[in-house]
Order: sequence, then structure tokens, then C-alpha cells
Amino acid sequence: MRYNRLFLYILCCLGLVLTIDCQATAQERRPLLQEGKKSLYQRVVSHPGAALYDVSGPQSQKIKNIKTFTVFYVYGQDNDRLEIGVTDHRTDGWIDASKATFWNQALTMVFTGRSGREPVLFFRDHNALESTCTDENLSQKIRQYRALLSEGKTPPPDYPVIAIEPAAKSVSEKNFYLLPVLDVDTSFVESGTKLVEIASIDPGISGAKDTSPPATVTQLRSGLVFVIDTTISMKPYIDQTMKLVQTIYDELEKNPHGDKISIAVVAFRNSTSRTPNIQYLAKVVSDFKNVKQRAELEKALAQVEEAAVATHSFDEDSFAGVKMAVDSLSWDSFGSRIMLLLTDAGPLSAGDKDSGTQMSAEVLADYLKSNRIYLTVAHIKSPAGGKNNNHAKAEKAYRTLSMQSDNQSSYLALDASTPAKGAAAFDSVGRTLARGYDKLVTATAEGKMLPAPQKAKSIKAATPEEEAARIAESTGYAMQLQFFGNRDDARAPSVVKAWVADADLEKLADNPQAQPVLAIEPALLVSKTQLSQLREQLKAILEKARQSLINDTTQNFFQSILSAAAQMTRDPNSFVNSPAKNLAQAGVMGEFLDGLPYKSRLMNLTEEDWASLSLGEQNEIINHIEARIRRYEEYDRDNKNWEGFGAADRSEWVYRVPLSMLP
Repeated sequence: MRYNRLFLYILCCLGLVLTIDCQATAQERRPLLQEGKKSLYQRVVSHPGAALYDVSGPQSQKIKNIKTFTVFYVYGQDNDRLEIGVTDHRTDGWIDASKATFWNQALTMVFTGRSGREPVLFFRDHNALESTCTDENLSQKIRQYRALLSEGKTPPPDYPVIAIEPAAKSVSEKNFYLLPVLDVDTSFVESGTKLVEIASIDPGISGAKDTSPPATVTQLRSGLVFVIDTTISMKPYIDQTMKLVQTIYDELEKNPHGDKISIAVVAFRNSTSRTPNIQYLAKVVSDFKNVKQRAELEKALAQVEEAAVATHSFDEDSFAGVKMAVDSLSWDSFGSRIMLLLTDAGPLSAGDKDSGTQMSAEVLADYLKSNRIYLTVAHIKSPAGGKNNNHAKAEKAYRTLSMQSDNQSSYLALDASTPAKGAAAFDSVGRTLARGYDKLVTATAEGKMLPAPQKAKSIKAATPEEEAARIAESTGYAMQLQFFGNRDDARAPSVVKAWVADADLEKLADNPQAQPVLAIEPALLVSKTQLSQLREQLKAILEKARQSLINDTTQNFFQSILSAAAQMTRDPNSFVNSPAKNLAQAGVMGEFLDGLPYKSRLMNLTEEDWASLSLGEQNEIINHIEARIRRYEEYDRDNKNWEGFGAADRSEWVYRVPLSMLP
């Protein structure tokens, strides 16, 4: 009898285990696929006031309110409700279909920096924006809209504009926001802008609230770092850096707010493997020191000497110096982040085997942007660089590296026909920049708003000092707006649907011939899993491209790529080799990149295209791939800018990757 009871007990336990296992299996589901896709699932974003229910029928019970703009996978639909889940393997409940917007492509817009543009206006509908764009008095109309909404007045019910980006501040970086793209009208592209329909954009406006107290931000502190070339020929500029630092500290001692500015120094040279006696690739001479700690920095800087031996190339690894300054200095306490790069040489390119970063100027610029650092390049144009035809190539790279959102580069060309002239020019622009950032800190401490940047002179007409003043004015204004936004916890406007122009319409109307100043820029919401897959796909392409160059043949280039890609997928038969198919059509790149509104030379590359390219052009593509891989690695490490939307599984977390950084 005892054994029978034991047997029944075991059966009951087994039955319980089987029941639990069956329930788990039942919960392990996959979302609905997007039409025509093999790996992309349907997704929606929640509206303000959305709630999660346990079932779809009339007897349903509300589980909880949903945080505004949460991204969900769609598992099914029953009448007016959608079955949804935060992850792609389990459902969480049901949502009213009217409280969600389908958003399958995960394309979003992100506000650009405020250094040279006006706040974005959100229009009621397409007709309102279109009629504004065609208005004969466009500038006047835009200023009228902006004036009403900037005053905080509630617009009339039928007013064309329903919201405005915060005018006197930037959206706080602490508030992860998105502008999901629902539709794009390109009929005004030739005039310089696209019209974009966006959806609900600020997580946390309604629904579940974060009850933790906001961080107290009461003072703006500025971190200024000098990144200096210390190779042979740079002795006069190393000495001048010391004098400039001393001058800045002297001025700060007279300023009651001088302790809010700190200075750091990073030095760079070149590859130590190519020239062992060069001593270092890049190093931190001193972390940030304020005026009370000036003796420590001055002592460290006094010990810096130019290299005793020549490096292997005229170009130096300035990008390694910039990246070390980003990665190794104590930036956290600084709301204003400024970097001044001083060099007489061009940078090592992404494809140079001796590059310490393998980053291109474009990729490193994006890295600086994601770390909120404003870089100015002081390029010493010496006779030696002229003889090597280095100046033009270097200027192009540094203009790209220092490009700001107003389409202006923070690039200063210094006349160094003699070392004395070059040192004097550096001292002059350095003082000008320092004075500008001193005004930023002082005005902010006194609660004053800096004036909006005035229209700049043409690049050719401006002297280096005038250009330095413009840079300080423009970037200082942008950093002050960002500080006020962080201090006041500024949020993006809460709208369910609206239309916006991607360019500053007022500036476009005032100067139709000028390059448009973008107010918003496109980005793709990419999960950690997708980013990892993309990186591995690019690594496979990179390896095969390099082998093609080594073997001096393109015969099996695409077939090798397809074979490598097939090994990384569960569906190897999906890859079809054809000389007429590009990499995207052949299935090599991820489905999530299909149909995006950007042109990619790599994704559009066919086998015939590759064979027709010169060696230099093939190398350029290889360098492009290498630089993108390095950037994706940095995205993966950038913990502060990943958003989970409630998903515990970090592989489901997402990052806003600019379209310009896609392959």
C-alpha cells in the first residue's frame, strides 16, 4: 500500500512537471512575420493612455498601464485588440489596436544639435505643413508659429502647428525619445527638405512613471582638453600650449566662476610597432585640473617633449589621440565638453594597417557626437606639409571630423610658413576659443542666456580668429541649451501623430542656395542581436575582400561571401549567387536593412561592380567596412544609450544607429 501511494505521488509529480513544461511550451511563441519577410516580426508602439489587458474579450481585466512609446511585438489580433509581447518569444497581454501604431521598419528621427538651427515645429497634418512650405512668406509664417508656441500659449483647435521642440533648451539626454517614422513625402527634396510623418515620441509622458528623484544639476562645468601632436617639428607648439594653458589659468583666477572650467592634455604620436623608439602611440599627460590644481597640470605638461626620432610616415595617428581623450579622461562631471586638436599632419586612414583606431573621420565624428564632445581642429599648415601635398587631404579629413549640425566645420587653418608664425596663430585662436567658453560658463552661472549665433561669414572671408569666435559662439550656445535641458529635465513634445520638415525651414527660406541645415536626422532602431549579426556579416565580407586583393582575383569574391554568410544562417538556401545581384538582393545583409531610404555603396555592390573597380576604389570600400565594424563595437559598449523598453533580455535592447553609420 505504501508503494502504491509512493507510485501515485511520483505520477502526480511527473504530471505537475509535464503541466508546467506544457505551459512553458505554450508560452514560448513567435510573433507574426512581416509580409514577405523570413526573420522580421511585426511591431507596434504604444500611445499615451494605453493599457495591457489579460485577454481580448469583453471580460478582460486591466493588468497595468503601459509606458508611452513602448515597442511591442505582435502575436495576433482579435477584433479591436492586438496580442503583444516585449520580447520575441513570449506574449504579455493585449492592447487596444487604437492605442498602438504599427512600426515595422523601426526607422526614427533624432533631433540634431542646436548649434545652428531653430526649434522643430510639429504640424497638425500633411496639408498644414505642405501649405506652409508653399507660402510666399515662409520665413514670416514660421516665425509667427514659433512665437506663439514659444510663449507657452495653447494654439487654437484648428491651428496648423500643435507642438514645438523646447525653444530655450534641448531635450534632456536622460530622456530617451524617438520620433518613429510613419510616412515620408519627398516632393520638396529639390527645395532642400523632406516632409516626415512621425508618431508618439516621448517614453514616460503617461502611464508608468519613474518615481526616483531627478539628479540635481545646478552648475555648468566645462572640460577643455588639448590633444597635441608631439612628433618631430612640434616643439614650438608644445611650448606654446604651455604658455596658452598658463594664460587661461591666469584669466580663470580673476573669474569668480573660474573653478568651473578644467583643462586636460593628451599627447599622440604614431605606431610604436613601426617605430619602437617613438615611445608611445597616445597617452594622457594630465586628466582634468581646475585652476586650483593648475600646478599639477603645468608640471606634467612641462615634461612633454617632442619625439627624438621621426615616425614612419608624414601622417600621424591623430585619431588615436582623439579616441584616447574620449575614452580615458574623466568627462562625467562636465556638461560642456570641448576638445582642441593641434597637429601639422594628416591622420592615418581607417584602412592603414598602422592605425590605432581603424576609424574613419566620419566614424570618429559620430563617436564624438555620441559622447557629446565638440571638437575643434587647429591644423598647422607648414611648408613640409605643402611639399608632401598633405594639406588638402588632411583638411578634408579634419573638416569631416569636426563637422557640426549647422554644416559648418570647426576647422582652423593656421599659417605656419615659419614656426614662429604658426605658434602665434595657435596662441591667438586658442585665446579666442578660451574666452568664448569662459563667457559660456559665466553667463550660465549668472542665469543668463547666450545670444543665438549670428549668420557666419563665408569660410574664405573669415580670419582664423573670426572663425574661432564663431565656433565658440555656436558650440557654446548649443552646450548651454543642452545644460538647461538636462537641468530642467526637458522632454520632447508629446504628440501621437504629426508632420515635420527635416530641415530648418526658416533658414531654407532665407537662403535657398545654401546647404540645408538638418533639424532631424534618420536613425534605425537596431537590437543587440541585429547589431551583432551585422558586425559578423561585415567581418565575413571584409575577410573575403582582403583575400581578393591579396590573390589579385575577383573570380570567387562573391561566392566566398555567400558561402561565409550561409554558414551564419539557418536558411543557407536563401543565398543565390548571380553577377547581377547586389549584396542586399543576394541576402547577405540583414532583412532589417531592406527598403531603408538611404543609398549604400556596399549593399548595392554587385560582383560585376567589384570587378570593375580600381585597386584604390576597392581599398576604399574595404576601409569603409573596417571603420563600420569598429563603430559597431563601440555602439555595443555604449551602455548609456541602449534602451530596453522593459525587456529583461539585453539581446532585445535597442540602439539608435544613424543611417549614415550603416554599411
